[in-house]
Amino acid sequence: MEIFPISLKLQQQRGLIVGGGHIAYRKASLLVKAGAIVDVIAPEILPELRQLVEQSTGQYIQAPFSETVLATPYRLVIAATDQPEVNKSVFEQCEQRNLLVNSVDDIPHCRFMVPAIIDRSPLVISVASNGASPVLSRQLRTQIETIVPHGMGKLAEFSGQWRKQVKAKIVNPDERRIFWENLYASPLKEQVFNDNIDVANDLIEQALTEWTAPKGEVYLVGAGPGDPELLTLKALRLMQQADVVIYDRLVSAPILDLCRRDAEKIYVGKARSNHSVPQDGINALLVDYAQQGKRVCRLKGGDPFIFGRGGEEIQELVEANVTFQVVPGITAASGCSAYAGIPLTHRDYAQSVRFLTGHLKEGSPELPWNELVYENQTLVLYMGLVGLERICEQLIAHGQRPSMPVALISKGTTPEQKVVVGTLADIATKVSEHQIVAPTLTIIGEVVSLREQLKWQ
Repeated sequence: MEIFPISLKLQQQRGLIVGGGHIAYRKASLLVKAGAIVDVIAPEILPELRQLVEQSTGQYIQAPFSETVLATPYRLVIAATDQPEVNKSVFEQCEQRNLLVNSVDDIPHCRFMVPAIIDRSPLVISVASNGASPVLSRQLRTQIETIVPHGMGKLAEFSGQWRKQVKAKIVNPDERRIFWENLYASPLKEQVFNDNIDVANDLIEQALTEWTAPKGEVYLVGAGPGDPELLTLKALRLMQQADVVIYDRLVSAPILDLCRRDAEKIYVGKARSNHSVPQDGINALLVDYAQQGKRVCRLKGGDPFIFGRGGEEIQELVEANVTFQVVPGITAASGCSAYAGIPLTHRDYAQSVRFLTGHLKEGSPELPWNELVYENQTLVLYMGLVGLERICEQLIAHGQRPSMPVALISKGTTPEQKVVVGTLADIATKVSEHQIVAPTLTIIGEVVSLREQLKWQ
């Protein structure tokens, strides 16, 4: 994040605009709408801009820009002339005085940006691109305008009127947040939108009277293989309402960023021979936080019930009488194969598919080798990078032909995805040459030969 979004209170605060034309008028309109006192310095000024200045009780200074004007204690300055050298001078003088300054359409000479704004006062939504694409910001603003009801401003104002009473009744901040979330999902919202304030007041009074501390709950959520756009809608909703997020090594950073910002985040990742928190400890964490009344999101890469030990975790929850939900995710086999252009089944190549773990136990994968050498089937191995050479040797030793196609996918569905294609005889060597890192998925079968035709990433 290159810029820090911040909401600035400007009521009765003085701002300076350098320039007297149409661009200056647009910027002055925003400042006046926010309650600022606006001064303008320019040799000439549009009549409508001068009217805005007078409306804000500001002053028009008929002169070219001079640093002496900055002796006034301005909160911010906007350079809105059509002369780049003037705008640059404004920026430099403001920087020397630690004044917030914006030079319109001149990113290198800006200390702050003016975002695209969706105004539902007192609710205000802003969209900014750090100056990279103002047109894109405006397009996004238009889209947001269509999905945010105009009544949201009324709802925000109504909530503000009840804020102190709710805070006095519900002292715990986590419980208070849940109260408001439940309230906004109730009929109260529509009553406020329709100006039925008496009914809305009755509803919130009833909700406060009937309020009891919520019981904790665990959400076992599959985060998918890495691409955040592969998350389910339910997964995203629960991630954004959880008080605590317990996540593992396979959850990508972009997905973790979608969780609620102020949620407590606990890393319990497991790498080969290095478990930061043992499974028993993870189970205990889930139970402990839920029994504290918290909403806990157990966020797992892929699908929690496919080599994710999700079953063990909810067994612990059942024994502790903790309420839980399970949200399936796109498993790595589906996601990575699709992004690599390798169908797991195909009428001409494979009529069945088997999911296996390539995890080593005492130096060797424990797999039913004789069952894995049938024709017209696809094998998908999770966690098979370290044992890849041993797996290939065993399949060949049990009768599979050395020329059977193999693909190994690293960091599938992410921008760092790599795919190495070979055969049982040479894939281990090729992988070592490409410096592949985990997480990986290995696909063995004739369907791999379709990648050259079907790859799209």
